[in-house]
Amino acid sequence: MTTHEVFNQPPPLVDYDVSADAALLAGVAREGAPWAVGDLHRLGKLAGTAEPQRWADEANRYEPRLVTHDRYGHRVDEVEFHPSWHSLMSVAVGEGLAGAAWASPKPGAHVARAAGLFVWSQVEAGHSCPISMTYAVVPALRANRALSDLYEPLLTSRTYDPGLRTPSTKHGLLAGMGMTEKQGGSDVRANTTRAVDQGDGTWRLTGHKWFTSAPMCDLFLVLAQTGSGLSCFLVPRVLPTGERNVFRIQRLKDKLGNRSNASSEPEFENTTAWLVGEEGRGVRTIIEMVAMTRLDCVTGSASGMRAALNQAVHHARHRKAFGKLLIDQPAMRNVLADLAVESEAATVLAMRLAGAVDRDEQAVKRLAIAVGKFWVCKRQPVVVGEALECLGGNGYVEESGLPRLYRDAPLNSIWEGSGNVQALDVLRTLSREPDSLAALLAEVTGVDRRIDAAVAELRKITPEEGQARRIVERMAVLLQASLLARHAPAEVSDAFLATRLGGDWGHTFGTLPAGIDTAKILERAAPA
Repeated sequence: MTTHEVFNQPPPLVDYDVSADAALLAGVAREGAPWAVGDLHRLGKLAGTAEPQRWADEANRYEPRLVTHDRYGHRVDEVEFHPSWHSLMSVAVGEGLAGAAWASPKPGAHVARAAGLFVWSQVEAGHSCPISMTYAVVPALRANRALSDLYEPLLTSRTYDPGLRTPSTKHGLLAGMGMTEKQGGSDVRANTTRAVDQGDGTWRLTGHKWFTSAPMCDLFLVLAQTGSGLSCFLVPRVLPTGERNVFRIQRLKDKLGNRSNASSEPEFENTTAWLVGEEGRGVRTIIEMVAMTRLDCVTGSASGMRAALNQAVHHARHRKAFGKLLIDQPAMRNVLADLAVESEAATVLAMRLAGAVDRDEQAVKRLAIAVGKFWVCKRQPVVVGEALECLGGNGYVEESGLPRLYRDAPLNSIWEGSGNVQALDVLRTLSREPDSLAALLAEVTGVDRRIDAAVAELRKITPEEGQARRIVERMAVLLQASLLARHAPAEVSDAFLATRLGGDWGHTFGTLPAGIDTAKILERAAPA
């Protein structure tokens, strides 16, 4: 008799196509990028192999290390990463997930890029931070045409070229952002970093930043005060002359998750910078970057939901309990189907928002990205937590990968403005640009009577700060419901509308009402 026989354990979820996701592929085609499906499948097959999964584990186990000085005592302020981080980054940049979409002449380039990010971020989320910021910096940098002409060809490159060197000598650049300070956080107008005009086209910055992720990037957009108010500046780590700019990294943050990615506290002292946009209008300038990183928060959270769902469904298809596979147990089927519906709603919304960027739908972009960022990012932690529970104790150990997904899950809700910031931004947009609300409601009405009834209820809510979250939550669910009603199979849309709008739902996942076709929902959601 053997004392240790392994049975009734699922095989590893490897050698599958992460992009074989019906909701994702339909969204890519619908939003204007059917030409990207072949490349998406190629990336999805790579993402589903064992080697990238090993990269993800190693990049998080062997965290970035700050090196402040070289052996001779010179200040260098460099961050060392495990080789697996560089492998993840090389694929992401090479696949055009950084700035390449801005240089593409193809319609649907931003949809294709968002879909690629959705697929590749399921491998590992931390490295998507510098990828996202590099993507997002391009439209903001265009506020200074000379700087844009100089750096945009390298920011849109598909070559990953790490290391701090003179930017013009590199084959590709990465960009970051420095907005918040310890005394203000999201209240950036409380910033104290000062900028002084040198009269030669450059400025000198002195101050500190509280959260600056990916400090190994080549360029940063930074907010600082001038005599005219808060202004936006470009700060390179290495100056055009080849000298190191003053960018003193005081420490790396010890974070809950996102461990593979270095987040830092840099200090500036007579740091050389160039003005981007109009002096005193820094928030208006950098908001172009913020809008795009918020889009990636939606995409990244949808990606994290899908990654957790894949693990839960895979486990349930192979694990037996009480004489039956878990996926054949009615209670578990209800939980998994409920999670699948939530995941698909997040996916269709992410693709819709990417399509709005491609088509430059200003009204939708200004309102719906903040709405989506608020809601989808709020849903990710509860989805991942429920998926982890589907694996029982197996999901609570690091080898499953779900603890990392769980630790990463709250970040997108905080990054680029927490929930209240998003909700208040939406209220300001509603007040200043009522056409944006008209555009959103025009899209959702006339699709289903339950949606129309919910729109009528939404109109009754007083648009005041105390009701901000309630308003934004309703707007997000309405937009998801409309998208699913128009584009998803009946079993998915019926389940969503009956529960999220119809009220026939409990307070936890797994409370879908009787009559929902959970079998079809799970067949659609299962990893291929």
